[in-house]
Amino acid sequence: MFYPFFEWCESTELSRLVRESVWAFPVTEAFHLVGLCLLGGALLIVDLRLLGVGLKLKESSIAELNRQVRPWLIASIVLMLGTGALLFLSEAVKCYYSHAFWVKITTIPLAIVFSLVVRERFARRALYTSAYTQWVGAADMVLWFVVAAGGRWIGFS
Repeated sequence: MFYPFFEWCESTELSRLVRESVWAFPVTEAFHLVGLCLLGGALLIVDLRLLGVGLKLKESSIAELNRQVRPWLIASIVLMLGTGALLFLSEAVKCYYSHAFWVKITTIPLAIVFSLVVRERFARRALYTSAYTQWVGAADMVLWFVVAAGGRWIGFS
């Protein structure tokens, strides 16, 4: 059903540029990995605090920490989506046949919405760690782990 769209994606000029250039794919991949590092840091610093195991600074509440990290989280998501789209274009047909791609592409919107809506709501109100904040922090980490594992798995399929 989606195969013609994937063929079209792979036949675009931008796809050819990324695929055939000596530097375009590796540079895009490098920026994608930088985005992954930023995303991981921005997520883990708040998620671990929600779990009650990270950065327990007396002068910084969970809400304050989340407020400071949010711009980095949004920037990293934008960077990852932009570079991920370029990487996808360069091998769209391969992705169509990859189970890992479908796992990743299905989980990405769930993880983004969970982080920016559910986790955000809990982190804004959290004065201390509770069973609810622990559940939210753990769920957020699991969703993003599935996204990252799916992305890594694409390279091996």
